[in-house]
Amino acid sequence: MRTTFILALVCLTMGLSAQNIPSADVKKLSGQVVNTSNFSNDGKPIVISFWATWCKPCVKELNAYNDYYMDWKAETGVKIVAISTDDTRSSGRVAPYVNARGWQFDVFLDENGDFKRAMNVANVPHTFLLNGNGEIVWQHTSYVDGDEEELYDKLLELTEK
Repeated sequence: MRTTFILALVCLTMGLSAQNIPSADVKKLSGQVVNTSNFSNDGKPIVISFWATWCKPCVKELNAYNDYYMDWKAETGVKIVAISTDDTRSSGRVAPYVNARGWQFDVFLDENGDFKRAMNVANVPHTFLLNGNGEIVWQHTSYVDGDEEELYDKLLELTEK
């Protein structure tokens, strides 16, 4: 009986170690609605970063990601997706904000917070790393200079397997 319990516990723990992202509707900056279940990258990693225009650490983090994005993409095939948590009152500022910074990755609007709630994001910035199967394998909250190096290390670990 004890062995069965331990085996069941191990299986349950293993099943919880990697989970897929939930389905929610978000908008492209052009206004087109996209379901998050359609986020894919041909079997390569995806980084999903929740942010807001009013969040200075978020902007620093996304600026750092943008500085390395083309190199990371060439080396690991990663796709970065930024999800703005600005609500309907402030979401009109997101596109000009993004364009002024020249971010080269995809940016989506989560004006109603559906995706944010589904991903259990309490505070921004909050970054998730998905493997090639779309499973969450790592996440990180807050940002200080150099955190992008930890993400890069995780990307390398993921793509070297």
